[in-house]
Amino acid sequence: MTYSLFHSSRSRRNGTFHNLESGIEEQIEALRDELAELTRLVSKSSRHQGDKIRGQASAGYEELLGRSEDLLRELQQGYERGATEMRATVRKHPLATIGAAAAVGLAIAFLARR
Repeated sequence: MTYSLFHSSRSRRNGTFHNLESGIEEQIEALRDELAELTRLVSKSSRHQGDKIRGQASAGYEELLGRSEDLLRELQQGYERGATEMRATVRKHPLATIGAAAAVGLAIAFLARR
């Protein structure tokens, strides 16, 4: 009689453990499915954010390129104006220009000796 009491008790525990084990397996499978869905959503969101950032960077690059071209054009025009003014000054005052060049040359020679 004792044997049957323990046997029935074990079978109840094995049944309970089996139910518990199958419940845990179902929960693990559900978690795997949820994790896969979460991974898919994060991937989709990351791809969307990457495309958005890439678009913003491209627009910023185009704007920077346009501004640098404008700045280069302004610098070239300023250089051309300065060169034109320099030529006009040299033509109007040739002796003063030669004297200024000589003074600059002497200053450089003096500094080079030290």
